Amino acid sequence: MFEKYFSREWSIDWIAMAEAGVILLVALILALLVNRILFAVLHRLARLSDTPLDEMVFQRIERPVRWAILAIAVAAAAQTHSLLLAIWAPLAKFVVPGLLGWIAYTLVKAFAHALEYRAELAEDPVASRSRRTRIAILSRTATFVVVFITVGLMLLGIPGVRDIGATLLASAGLAALAVGAAAQPALKSLIAGLQMAITEPLRLGDLVVVDGQTGRVEEIRMSFVTVRTWDERAVIVPTSRFLDQSFENWSRKSEKLTGPVFLHLDPATQIEPIRQEFFRFLETQENWDRREAKLLMTEARPESIELRLSMSSATIGALWELRCIVREHMLQWLRSEMPEALIRHRLEVESANARVSGG
Repeated sequence: MFEKYFSREWSIDWIAMAEAGVILLVALILALLVNRILFAVLHRLARLSDTPLDEMVFQRIERPVRWAILAIAVAAAAQTHSLLLAIWAPLAKFVVPGLLGWIAYTLVKAFAHALEYRAELAEDPVASRSRRTRIAILSRTATFVVVFITVGLMLLGIPGVRDIGATLLASAGLAALAVGAAAQPALKSLIAGLQMAITEPLRLGDLVVVDGQTGRVEEIRMSFVTVRTWDERAVIVPTSRFLDQSFENWSRKSEKLTGPVFLHLDPATQIEPIRQEFFRFLETQENWDRREAKLLMTEARPESIELRLSMSSATIGALWELRCIVREHMLQWLRSEMPEALIRHRLEVESANARVSGG
């Protein structure tokens, strides 16, 4: 295709190359001008909007759209000059799918960011976590599909790869088995991620207990979930683990929880004064949301009794703090007001010696 521009002695047709250069330069300048006018209008419209989401989306897609407009200009210029067409034709097999994939990828990220912004404005924290979880999983799924298709289209532009594909299609049965076996982990992760988005057994920010580890769900990906524990460790759990096995979700519907404090006391202890002090102290605590307050004797053994002091809070963190405060206060009150209620398993050697000596 290039033979008519280059002789056997490697002389160059400078006139043709100059014409091609001028045409290309004019096309690129016009493309940049069109791009600038287009986004000037879009940014102006975005500033008139009541929400910053439009501006966020336009800022993210501006760069890939600019390159796409330049590619369209080059393709249009190539139609007017054979030298440009000879150069552009093989490059277009890679540039066009790459630019389209880039635009699609950027659009997915831009709309996901916009939806996350809207989710953060929700008054209900549970609904906000639910939306953020679906957005994160579905956006990653869409990103995976976009990248997969883009790479596939670019590879098909290579003649050798296209021939290999034709050969594999000829032996479709063997190819299906090979591809199915190789793609099984990826497909399992993809399906698990989609199930997670649809069924929502857990969401971003949920407090869960899995494999004896308690922590907040920090990240949900197609293949794994990151749980951040109270001591800042990151526990990595396979996504399929939450679908195949049981786990605890303490904030599935809301952050409101009821928690207990257990007291083990002497069997001769009077219960009513302890109950009254427990209720009186709860009334002074801001973390108590007044939904639940009970004191019950849950066990009675010959050497001890067990009291269960249950209380409720609006959030999990507040409940933890309230339980610690109540536990500390009740033990301090028992030591000062009812010391006989505390169980003692001590060997009083001096009293025993005195009794023996007196006997």
